[in-house]
Amino acid sequence: MPSNQILEQKKAVVKELADKLRAAQAGVLVSYQGITVEADTQLRRALRGAGVYYTVMKNTMTGRACEEVGLGEMKSYLEGMTAIAICGEDPLAPAKIMKEYADKIESFTIRAGFLDGAVLTATEVEALAAIPAKEVLIARMLGSLTGPIRSLAYALQGIVDKEGATEDAAPAEAAEA
Repeated sequence: MPSNQILEQKKAVVKELADKLRAAQAGVLVSYQGITVEADTQLRRALRGAGVYYTVMKNTMTGRACEEVGLGEMKSYLEGMTAIAICGEDPLAPAKIMKEYADKIESFTIRAGFLDGAVLTATEVEALAAIPAKEVLIARMLGSLTGPIRSLAYALQGIVDKEGATEDAAPAEAAEA
């Protein structure tokens, strides 16, 4: 039977993870089996740079933290060597980075994820990773909004130029006559 001190330490770790899960917009569960130390170091560096919290924790403790925040469905994905990446700022960051590494390393696989309190399958996480960045989406939207206005402006300018050319030609013809 574990001592009370160890039990309290584990409860504190679960509470800390639960607090991070509560504050997170999105997260991804991965099987990190087969990743080299070098690749893991690069992965952690990329995640840190994007503001993503990444940890490897016992599945039972991760499961308890998930249950505590209402993500109990994720417990079914907690088997074997599992890591979790969560982010409170950019909901696409964990999915994009984990998908990139899952494509590079065959044994590194995405198991599941969550977005705004809803549990996602691995396929849904990969679809989430395929979404372009926010800035790209904004630029596309602005481009599609300004396209018709620009076309109208060119058409109106064409009419003005055509009528201006006709008016310039008319005084010249009158002076010749």
